[in-house]
Amino acid sequence: MQTQNCFLLSYLKYGDNDAVLHCFTGENGFQSFFAKGIYSAKNKMKPYLFPLNLLNITVFKAVAENRISRISKIELAPDHYDFQEVAMNSILFFTADFLHQVLREEGKNIMLFKEIETVRKEISAQNYDAYLVFIFKYLSISGVAPLYGDQKFLNPESGIFEDHISHPFFDEAISSLWKRFLNSTDAYEMRLKRDERSSFLDALMIYCRIHITGFYTPNSLAVVRQIFE
Repeated sequence: MQTQNCFLLSYLKYGDNDAVLHCFTGENGFQSFFAKGIYSAKNKMKPYLFPLNLLNITVFKAVAENRISRISKIELAPDHYDFQEVAMNSILFFTADFLHQVLREEGKNIMLFKEIETVRKEISAQNYDAYLVFIFKYLSISGVAPLYGDQKFLNPESGIFEDHISHPFFDEAISSLWKRFLNSTDAYEMRLKRDERSSFLDALMIYCRIHITGFYTPNSLAVVRQIFE
């Protein structure tokens, strides 16, 4: 038996009663687990299947290296539960959706695991800019965030500030927003205006498409836009 602490990123129903859980674990990075019978009528674990819930999962030892580990026990960590607030839920779904896409090849990364803990706490405290800060921090942890410079315009291709605009979306206003994040000692304390939030979100998605191989804008982003715009 082996116990792992993990954030649930997504899950897929398998058959009538089973599911495959995709998680980011503190011990081994991205992992998938087979939850037998989690959809059965008597099973009380189904409510645990909520994006970014922190789960304590005990698995049977895999019989082969290429076989998915089967869950023998699953517990919900304290203070991790689904929220009834629609805006909060939509942000959690989007953040988990983003992570499921970018972490599929990610191994053990304690810094990133702790950052997921932080953003979830911020979201639960109704910090509705937290998911933007988290994506920015993910870029920093991954080593592809822009380098600060005194020039006016951020070049999203090179990640360097330049004297002349290189991308029509990265004008002086957007570039200044990036500088604010780069200069901030605690970006989670920053508060953006509605138009700034929307613009920075678009800029983040463009930057991710450039610097993360195969990245595409998650479909769940449309829900977030509807709620906040």
